[in-house]
Amino acid sequence: MADASLSIKRSITVRAVVTPRWKEDAERELSNGLATSDAQLAQLEQEGQQVIDEIRRQSANPLDPRVQEQVGSVQQQVAAKRSELEEQKRQMLEQQRQVRELEMEQIVEQGQLESFCTVQVGDNLVEKLQASVLVRDGVIEAVEGAS
Repeated sequence: MADASLSIKRSITVRAVVTPRWKEDAERELSNGLATSDAQLAQLEQEGQQVIDEIRRQSANPLDPRVQEQVGSVQQQVAAKRSELEEQKRQMLEQQRQVRELEMEQIVEQGQLESFCTVQVGDNLVEKLQASVLVRDGVIEAVEGAS
């Protein structure tokens, strides 16, 4: 039984070297995300107003408390979604600011991948789980803890 081994899934940290190309790509991705957020906010406002107008149009008495309650409910939903989208936008603006402040050749964490590895009796599990890949402009420069 000493030869028993097990295949396990592990997360691999992807680290990137900051280069002019990396910064351009990150800035472009964040700018596109910000544009998408702006479009979603505009669409939300437009659709919310259309729903409210439709509720009022279909009602015999727009001042009826039930109609006002429906309108208030729609307005609350729109406000909650607007708040969520604005928070996402604030986070992207903060990320954009952080990207601009990064120095060339600095190493930043870019994300996670998953892979499998084999473990057996006597292996150091902590070391097996601490795998990372270092990339420069998409090209792998180093693989750490890959065994």
